[in-house]
Amino acid sequence: MATRPHGPFPADLEAAILELKEERNAVVLAHYYQESEVQDLADFVGDSLALAQAATRVDREVIAFCGVHFMAETAKILNPGRVVVVPDLAAGCSLADGCPPDAFRDFSAQHPDAKVVSYINTSAEIKAQSDLICTSSNAVKMVEYFAGEPIIFAPDRHLARWVEKEANRPDLIAWQATCIVHEQFSAKRLVQLKVKHPDAEVLAHPECDEVVLDEADFIASTKGIIARAVDSPAKTLIIATEDGVFHQIEQQAPDKQLIQAPAMDESCACNQCPYMRLNTLEKLYLCLRDLEPQVTLPEATRCAALVPLEKMLDLSA
Repeated sequence: MATRPHGPFPADLEAAILELKEERNAVVLAHYYQESEVQDLADFVGDSLALAQAATRVDREVIAFCGVHFMAETAKILNPGRVVVVPDLAAGCSLADGCPPDAFRDFSAQHPDAKVVSYINTSAEIKAQSDLICTSSNAVKMVEYFAGEPIIFAPDRHLARWVEKEANRPDLIAWQATCIVHEQFSAKRLVQLKVKHPDAEVLAHPECDEVVLDEADFIASTKGIIARAVDSPAKTLIIATEDGVFHQIEQQAPDKQLIQAPAMDESCACNQCPYMRLNTLEKLYLCLRDLEPQVTLPEATRCAALVPLEKMLDLSA
């Protein structure tokens, strides 16, 4: 891959990005896990479901997607005629990487009668092998759609286990990948933190390990966590998800004390997604200036992935 040009950058980088956005007739979409300054410049900030829905309403020629690669692929699946660019192509996802298309095809072939419900945190190739896509916001509803039928659920094993319980489907055939961020939370250290803050409410994402979820008062998607944090009567909140969500909560509920749930390793910022944090204002400027790197897909893959993705959007409307 060719080396991308770097600075010099404009003195007022934010103003230059806004100018480029109009010049390129571009819309900027950003996930809640992005740095706060990226979120503040975006036209729309949301979780995976909301961003997928926003991508269907785009009326600009260019989509600059500040998230990870599978999210930009989703935008391209839904917008084949638009240019989709990302600040950094290396912004991947451990869940998507943990479900290789060839291996998953072999796995699915062992269960020929099963419907495939795949998490949106997968590559376009996996989506193309699926019957229905889900997000953490709607995973239970998507599984319930195939009531009475065998289901392969991929790729997150922790989310699969939570969905099994919520949908009363203990028979899900789960692929065994995990999120490198959400599996880092320590149940033992979380209990210790709860002792120090007995009035705190614990909010957790269902990608967390079961022993962490057992300590939570409220389990929900990223968007659900933010909404609960704002509405909760508790003044202190312990949050077990990527701490990019703090920015939105602080804007809507500045009086709340937000505490990051502790990781197993005290010496690292393990609870920050290293892929999400690859995107910066400088890289956003470059991708709008140069209209690269672009996200492209083989048309056959895009069309096959579009069917289960649109089905999810229809069921989520």
